[in-house]
Amino acid sequence: MLSVAEALAQILHEARVAAPVERPLKDSLLHVLAAEVRSDSDSPPFDKALMDGYAVIAADLRPGGTRLEVIEEVTAGVVPQRLVESGKATRIMTGAPLPEGADAVIKVEETEIDGDPREVRILADSALPGQNLIRRGTNKRAGEIVVEAGTLLRAPELAALAEMGCHEVRIFPQPRVAVLATGDELVPIHSQPQPGQIRNSNETMLCAQIRQVGAIPVPLGIARDERSELAARIDAGLAADVLLLSGGVSAGVLDLVPSELQRAGVEQVFHKVNVKPGKPLWFGVLHQDERSKLVFGLPGNPVSSMVCFELFVRPALRRLLGVSSDEPRTLTARLTHSHSHSDDRPTYFPAAIDQTDDGLSVSLMNWHGSSDLQSTVGANGMVAFPPEPVEYAAGDPVSVIRWSSESS
Repeated sequence: MLSVAEALAQILHEARVAAPVERPLKDSLLHVLAAEVRSDSDSPPFDKALMDGYAVIAADLRPGGTRLEVIEEVTAGVVPQRLVESGKATRIMTGAPLPEGADAVIKVEETEIDGDPREVRILADSALPGQNLIRRGTNKRAGEIVVEAGTLLRAPELAALAEMGCHEVRIFPQPRVAVLATGDELVPIHSQPQPGQIRNSNETMLCAQIRQVGAIPVPLGIARDERSELAARIDAGLAADVLLLSGGVSAGVLDLVPSELQRAGVEQVFHKVNVKPGKPLWFGVLHQDERSKLVFGLPGNPVSSMVCFELFVRPALRRLLGVSSDEPRTLTARLTHSHSHSDDRPTYFPAAIDQTDDGLSVSLMNWHGSSDLQSTVGANGMVAFPPEPVEYAAGDPVSVIRWSSESS
């Protein structure tokens, strides 16, 4: 049986990013930039005031106050017309260009007007050159890289690109991920389950996890444990870039997913991983042209599906999205309480990870196994326990992994 690392390596070997495309900047949120973007100008494009006040020559100020002649008023969007010379000042607003000759801005709270607006009294005893202003090109020089290739485009990156006039970007397309739940016991979430039935929570969960990574979920509903229906739904799902099935991959008499995937031309890469929860994980590939379609058969128990997504599907989707490198996902945190662990498989235990002044701390959820979805409410990651009996005391270090919403 494969280890987690071995299984992930085989998955990532098959995950290949699609060719980049050109898209309007406004439509590129949560896409990955395929080519670096360089600045077409300095940022800011001119020396500018950071405060409402008066642009002055710092050396003019004297202890006890300084009276200066006000020669001009400059607001944002207006170009100064007059040179600031010794003994003079320009009234200036936040964001306005600094007039030539001035080297400091005195904020308006440190000034007073005695009656004649053509004269201002500076109350500050002194000022430093560069005070309350920002020089041209401080943020970015023309020709410097604004955003590196391989960067996930969030609101800050989009704003930085917009400032540089980049209205179109070259990005990797977001993969479409079909989600198909299988099983006669499943009913839609709006239905009242009858005896022996449960609601299809996995579709909602997996679609949310897909969105958090930046891919596009394609929910396909429920396929019954009947070959013709399952075959039709699988064929529909293979139109997407990735197909996630939940349920039907264990060893039961109605676990039909592997054989129906084989019928559809999907080549099995592996079945079963040495992990808890999630041992029955199935992974295969449908080879088409230059790119392969990835197919995951996730266990039906919801926490198993959740954990397998984070361990295996999430890294694959990030690779398909064009992320140049995955951040180190395994961190170290200290347990807030004692815990007795004993299992012969590596176990990923739902947990709440918190940042403290002393580093990360982690508290285990009151988890009752792979079907206990309710215990994951409040969790934002999981603790990776080794396949051996260990007694942990409060404060002991453990390995933790944050989930998608915490680290994408």
